[in-house]
Amino acid sequence: MTNPSQTAPARLRGMGRVEFIAMMAMLMAINSLAIDIMLPGLQEIGASLGVVNENHRQYVVSAYLFGLGAAQIIYGSISDRFGRRNPMLFGLGLYFVCAVGAVIAPSFGALLALRFIQGAGAAATRVISISIVRDVYGGRAMAEVMSLIMMVFMVVPVIAPATGQVIMLFGNWHLIFVFMAVASLCIGFWMYSRLPETLDPADVRPFTISSILHAFQIVLTNRLALCYTIASTFIFGAMFGFINSAQQIYVGIYDVGVWFPLVFACVAVFMSAASFLNARFVGRFGMRRLSHGSLLGFIGITFVWMLVQIFGPQPMPLVIFIAFFGLSMFQFGWIGSNFNSLAMEPLGHVAGTASAVLGFMSTVGGALIGVAIGQSFNGTALPLVAGFFTVSIIGLIFVLIGEKGKLFQPQNPKI
Repeated sequence: MTNPSQTAPARLRGMGRVEFIAMMAMLMAINSLAIDIMLPGLQEIGASLGVVNENHRQYVVSAYLFGLGAAQIIYGSISDRFGRRNPMLFGLGLYFVCAVGAVIAPSFGALLALRFIQGAGAAATRVISISIVRDVYGGRAMAEVMSLIMMVFMVVPVIAPATGQVIMLFGNWHLIFVFMAVASLCIGFWMYSRLPETLDPADVRPFTISSILHAFQIVLTNRLALCYTIASTFIFGAMFGFINSAQQIYVGIYDVGVWFPLVFACVAVFMSAASFLNARFVGRFGMRRLSHGSLLGFIGITFVWMLVQIFGPQPMPLVIFIAFFGLSMFQFGWIGSNFNSLAMEPLGHVAGTASAVLGFMSTVGGALIGVAIGQSFNGTALPLVAGFFTVSIIGLIFVLIGEKGKLFQPQNPKI
């Protein structure tokens, strides 16, 4: 296989680096849009469809995440055989159809089913976008591009809740799904018009059961890839737990009302800033030094946060809560893209299946952890904060296993 970073212009056939990064970010961000834009409408959805238990409203988010995770294995294998473009367009089409269907969903159960299928469609954007980046770039170049993609991607959590809130000023929650349908249609047309096929013919894998199982074996027996994926799973589980209970914490505990999108955006800005800085520094310091230091910082911050939550005033003042949460998410912004790149780096020859297996594990596993954290909401933020600290310790354990007990020491000077 040719070094991807040396063939980027040829593979993109005239598409500039900026447009490529923007397109990949938008394809990945369609997932964040489907999650975060819903948050201001969860209470109204529950009331409209007869949901009695307020914690059950979280299933609108969880059902999507489970669909997103479960379908990734299929897209990975298919994209390694049939290329990146057509499976991606199919997934975007499925996302569009389910968004339209949700507008007329007759019951909460029907809405959850559509959300699961919508997530299954969006899984194409999650798996194949990363595969495309790996097709085109490698090593620190991939980490830098992924960081820039994550920086643009992180703009969506900043604006999506506010977008949902504004949409609901002009109508009910059904309009949110109309907006998602239009957004997916526009992104799909952009990709169809501009993005060429990036899969190298030399990397095409036969679509057979034995080839798929062999690719899974390659992924699951690679110590570094597996350990970094498990670590990411737990860290992302904490994030999913917050997303599930964000509306209950900010509106229920702190009574921020219509200011919920603004408060939510304050924390997302920390993550965007971290992704931007990571893109600037990863080429100089490497993925391991940045992500390992951030993981230790995440542990320290969440530990102090948990102590203040237990022994401090109840509830913790909103400004202090946001300060702790923002600092934690700043570390998260350094961890996310680097852990993902470290997991993918040794698996370029099976990039599609690798991205699918790793994505399946991190998304489904993270969603399960997020459900556990979210459903433990008891009117206080303690379950969330304790969950953050716990998953960070578990993440560190798996990083140490993957690195054979050594932190900050690149095994390859280029990464």
